[in-house]
Amino acid sequence: MTFHELSDGQHLPEIGFGTYKLNGFAGTQSILSAIDAGYRLFDTAFNYQNEGTVGQAIQQSHVNRDELIITSKLPGKYYSSYQDSIDLIQESLYRSKLDYFDLYLLHWPNPIDDHYLEAWHTLIQAQKFGLVKSIGVCNFLPEHIERLKKETDILPVVNQVELHPYFNQQELREYNNTQNILTQAWSPLGRASALLKDPVLVELAKKYHKNIGQLVLKWEISLGVLPIPKASSYARQKGNLDLFDFEISSSDMQRINDLTKPDGRINNQDPAVYQEF
Repeated sequence: MTFHELSDGQHLPEIGFGTYKLNGFAGTQSILSAIDAGYRLFDTAFNYQNEGTVGQAIQQSHVNRDELIITSKLPGKYYSSYQDSIDLIQESLYRSKLDYFDLYLLHWPNPIDDHYLEAWHTLIQAQKFGLVKSIGVCNFLPEHIERLKKETDILPVVNQVELHPYFNQQELREYNNTQNILTQAWSPLGRASALLKDPVLVELAKKYHKNIGQLVLKWEISLGVLPIPKASSYARQKGNLDLFDFEISSSDMQRINDLTKPDGRINNQDPAVYQEF
């Protein structure tokens, strides 16, 4: 596995591990299993209500903290208040028993409320205070990022977005690349949707002697995207890392790209109008 170098110099592995809905004792065991399987980047959020679970796994792990990359996210309802946002970041660190987050993101732009610019200023300060190493965003469109650039002259190092074969985000990926922003993929496998039964993916998975999940994750990595799949079992976790002994041909990459749909989002969460839960 190679690493992505972010614009601020930090390095992230080519694949991470999502922790959404991994809570309590069972969640801790799943995350410990993922660490044992070889994952080093773990993605959580305040709204997942499992930062403590992630922290507990880190405390129990045999892997040193400085070898792990932990991401969390600020929920939109705290964007408008600088002090509330700083307090929440600190509370998240207390819950996870960490001294800092390696990567901290704005969870959604929430454009109707329109406080994401204030929140971005807060993340800039949190980085200066040493609460977080790198700062980025989730689900931001180019117009949102352009506003951050214009008003602060500081760009996010990561933009984490919904991305899978039915919604390949080509235009947004190309924009992120022009700004030296790494694209991360949440729900990279479409949350076990009908995508995993798609006949094109079934055919190609057989061709490369891989399962469909492995094929899709390799497609995303080949696009220069960092996927963050979730898996509870050790076998699936290990399988999702078994991606580095094959390459997808350019013609087959295009066949997968051709599966994208204008309405391919899983839950129609369009960042232009969507307000965070």
